[in-house]
Amino acid sequence: MSQVNSVNVDIQVVLGRSVLPMQQLLRMGRGAVIPLDAKTSDEVWILANNHPVARGEIQIQDDRITISVTRSADVFDFLAGAG
Repeated sequence: MSQVNSVNVDIQVVLGRSVLPMQQLLRMGRGAVIPLDAKTSDEVWILANNHPVARGEIQIQDDRITISVTRSADVFDFLAGAG
């Protein structure tokens, strides 16, 4: 079990996607808002080392934001940009 404890896994949660021209991105400053293609009720993608592993939903309790895993991920949906 000690070998498992020494493995680092980078976990990311993808809230949505956006396509911006590079010029617009370079003009953005601190506090800029980037519109995403997602709605508040959409599931989020959960990635492990940049690979989709699960879908989840955002839960807010008091001052904590958590992600609840709802199902396994479909890598083809992720690559196709499915919501």
